Amino acid sequence: MTIISILVATWADGLFVITGESRRHEFAGKAVRGLAPDGNGGTLAIIDGHSLCRRNHDGEWTTIATSESQLSCALRVGDGTYIGTDDARVLHVSAAGGISELTGFNSVPGRETWYAGSAVIDGRRLGPPLGIRSMTATSDGAVLLVNVHVGGIPRSTDGGLTWRPTVDVNNDVHEVRAHPTDPSVVIAAAANGLWVSRDSGATWIVEREGLHGLHCAAVAFSGDDLLVSAAADHFATESAVYRRAVGGADPLVPVGAGLPRWLNGIVDTSCIATNDAALAMADKAGNVYVSTDAGRSWARRADGLPLASSVLIV
Repeated sequence: MTIISILVATWADGLFVITGESRRHEFAGKAVRGLAPDGNGGTLAIIDGHSLCRRNHDGEWTTIATSESQLSCALRVGDGTYIGTDDARVLHVSAAGGISELTGFNSVPGRETWYAGSAVIDGRRLGPPLGIRSMTATSDGAVLLVNVHVGGIPRSTDGGLTWRPTVDVNNDVHEVRAHPTDPSVVIAAAANGLWVSRDSGATWIVEREGLHGLHCAAVAFSGDDLLVSAAADHFATESAVYRRAVGGADPLVPVGAGLPRWLNGIVDTSCIATNDAALAMADKAGNVYVSTDAGRSWARRADGLPLASSVLIV
């Protein structure tokens, strides 16, 4: 039986590695975000905002590259790595560790209409800045898609040299993910529902049937199904995760089988992870739920963790 580890990165207190009944705390007191596979069984992560690091299967860390920019997320494609920044730029890291900016991204038509997704609440501005929230590539590597918050989903078909906008900026997209084996299928979570593309992100339709609330924050693929988290709004005290067959047209249905009907706060961007038959998710209260049988049964493996920034299964 393959032993899996659940990696839970947090905004302010490092990384928690949950393996069986054990829990390991790494980078305590530091911000960790942007967990992503490195393509070789290891994990990419952004540490304290400026360092792109790699964790190998034995839990050893190395620094791949550093930047003066505030980094937000990472994506490994072929021999190179793309990094998004909190000021809405895309960087490329070569195999040798050199960083260059994809200047074509700065010329996306409509960029002047992008805006920060934050809000003033009780006199304080809360929420993320205008920046790159997630990135994905189709399974054949031919198409790159970047989720700007708030700026839609720019798309590139030439390795990031040039970009075109797709969904309207005001749909307020929170995460975009491409199907792991079918290059035509891409899904996105937005503030007004689940967006689905069947032409590699060139065009999109929105789906809402079955959702209790339209504020969708995270998406993932699990076998023949897609998963999406939804809540009434970002600050709702309850949320749920829904599933549906990727190729189906039926309404979305809540994930059950031991997962609570209502999770404690939102399951946010990058906080649903899948790896073969394993699934994991973290809610706003720091509860981590895990399934090892493709979602047929669930168990809570941790509670009370600091606010999660991303989850990955290795």
